[in-house]
Amino acid sequence: MTTDEIMFWEQWTQLLPLYEALRNRLAETYPGMRVKVSKTQISFYNNHMFAMVSPPIRRRKGWPKTFVMVSFGLPGRIVSPRIAMSVEAYPNRFTHHVIVEREDEIDGTLLGWIDAAYSFSESKR
Repeated sequence: MTTDEIMFWEQWTQLLPLYEALRNRLAETYPGMRVKVSKTQISFYNNHMFAMVSPPIRRRKGWPKTFVMVSFGLPGRIVSPRIAMSVEAYPNRFTHHVIVEREDEIDGTLLGWIDAAYSFSESKR
């Protein structure tokens, strides 16, 4: 993990271990991925961005107080109670947002969606 990544979580230090667990799982699966830290999110790339993680800057009523938002893009909408929100950002490109409060939520389902997003981003021109 880089200094920029650690500094990103400076206001949410309690979320750093959760981010680190996700990042480590992604780094194991995609050893060539690149990580970009911006003001509001950390993005994961192959040739294109395939997933993002952000702190709870924007919360909706009913959402927990402390979580990381894991987001990824797919060519279709996923219907699941785990998807907090999905938006068709471009025609046939849906951005899905998943609330992750605990490390055990970084499971096969979430990682499978991210894997599909990784493949989808690789197919883009």
